[in-house]
Amino acid sequence: MKLPPLVSPDAELSAAEISRYSRHLLLPDVGLEGQKRLKHSRVLVIGAGGLGSPALLYLAAAGVGTLGIVDFDVVEESNLQRQVIHGVSRLGCNKTASAEATIRELNPWVEVIQHRERLEAANALALIGAYDLVLDGTDNFATRYLVNDACVLAKKPYVWGSIFRFEGQASVFWEDAPGGIGLNYRDLYPSPPPPELAPSCSEGGVLGILCASIGAIMATEAIKLITGIGDSLLGRLAVYDALDMQYRFLPLRRAPGREPITELADYQALCGYELDVSGGEGVPSITAQELKVLRGRGEPFTLIDVREQTEWDMVRIDGACHIPKDEMARQEVLARFHKDEPIIIHCKLGARSRKVLQDMQKQGFSNVRNLEGGIIAWIQDVEPHLPRY
Repeated sequence: MKLPPLVSPDAELSAAEISRYSRHLLLPDVGLEGQKRLKHSRVLVIGAGGLGSPALLYLAAAGVGTLGIVDFDVVEESNLQRQVIHGVSRLGCNKTASAEATIRELNPWVEVIQHRERLEAANALALIGAYDLVLDGTDNFATRYLVNDACVLAKKPYVWGSIFRFEGQASVFWEDAPGGIGLNYRDLYPSPPPPELAPSCSEGGVLGILCASIGAIMATEAIKLITGIGDSLLGRLAVYDALDMQYRFLPLRRAPGREPITELADYQALCGYELDVSGGEGVPSITAQELKVLRGRGEPFTLIDVREQTEWDMVRIDGACHIPKDEMARQEVLARFHKDEPIIIHCKLGARSRKVLQDMQKQGFSNVRNLEGGIIAWIQDVEPHLPRY
């Protein structure tokens, strides 16, 4: 979908910048005016992780004048498999600071603004309103709905991407796009899926290089919006399957009966995250330290690990039996246990095991508890020598 340029060319290029961006300037569709638009643009990237990393690198290299980065997290070793803007020397550093250091080495003409904070309803409108467009590289539905709704209220375009295992998706949403052709994220996902059906990459895994493919699409769409070149992904969903090396482009239409967005909401509640994933009303739980004491006393109980086989292969708690979550739903598996025997369920962080426990309660099991924080809490509090993932 052809759109007019988002940003005016109210900037001047120095001789050094003309030399740096000469390969852009040689493109008739970009030229000097398009490069000035890029220099005059302000882009907010939410998340300096798997998708934010390649997007930030290419936006900086392209000459976007101001890059805002929102991220409150720190660099961890498991990030380095895909988050290419960070390195070993920056383990433990805030991701925005790490990203800025890399960007400054790549292109000193780019202004970087660090927002070391969690994006929330209280600050989203102020943050987003200060930029021309937003790229969202987050991995949870609550933040995506928040970004979408804030962009609608601020009348800003929103470049979205998503990755999981070997597949990625990308699109452009802009409720106030010229010509009344606007769409927003709720036209693709009118309502969020239940939390247990929306695992993150930290639970389901992701092919690292997939981030580069989708992040590059997002950066490309941002540059096209800024300069007004090409056909935008607005109104289309790009779906990429890395295993089949296949791209598909699906048309998007406005969802029938969609309600107008007039204010920001409680997005944790909207997406079913209002209760702690390992606790909550009606879900008996046990902490890692309590489980350690229980084992030390030699008290009888069955510890069931409901993670996937790949997770079990990486690390496990001694004495646990492995029954993946989907198998735990089968009657012949549940029949192996007495309904009043003490059972403790765990997964990686507590969400999947919580769902298994609730299903077991419906089947009449009365003495089941969920390990708060899953095996990650066990590693952190009891066996820190075990590998984290």
